[in-house]
Amino acid sequence: MKIKKFVFNPFQENTFLVYTETGETMIIDPGCSSNHEEEILQKFIIDNNLTVKLLVNTHLHIDHVFGNSFIEKTYGIKALANKADEFWLKGLDAQARMFGVSLRNDHPVLGGFIKEGDHLKLGSEDFIVYEVPGHSPGHIVLYNASQSCIFAGDVLFQGSIGRADLSGGDYSALILGIQKKLLVLPDETVVYCGHGPSTTIGNEKQFNPFL
Repeated sequence: MKIKKFVFNPFQENTFLVYTETGETMIIDPGCSSNHEEEILQKFIIDNNLTVKLLVNTHLHIDHVFGNSFIEKTYGIKALANKADEFWLKGLDAQARMFGVSLRNDHPVLGGFIKEGDHLKLGSEDFIVYEVPGHSPGHIVLYNASQSCIFAGDVLFQGSIGRADLSGGDYSALILGIQKKLLVLPDETVVYCGHGPSTTIGNEKQFNPFL
């Protein structure tokens, strides 16, 4: 399994392409918000002969869904996300106004819902869905045990945690979810964050001041 990170949009959001040796690809949180960023993403997919099989949103804040409509239009794939976050898509215009950004594409729609305990398959790779609310009510994390990594969205960062002051946020739930579902993972587990650099569970257990 290979992982490619792109940093997109004014929020410096991390978009991940996860792909196998056979080229099967999962896109996580497509944040591309301009023609140029869309072209960068598409060029990598073409140059590496990748086939987009899955589109997943860890949550539905605007910086993580800018590219959903582009992916749907280009590859015929609609996103999977947790139902508790669906209201964010319905209020996408309000999100844009709140953050002073503009929407270029049609409002994205979801292709299905994922919940705690679901498994997403990408070739021989298996990703377990954990629900970790607090940053948003429907935030999910993807855990791949064989590769010892998680895609944590905006739950856990290097030395920090996600903000809990947006609609549906809950600081206590966020901390509890991190402690009960993420910090129990092996210390060597790599954390691919929604913003900023990657880290490990062990590093955050030892040095994260919020935990």
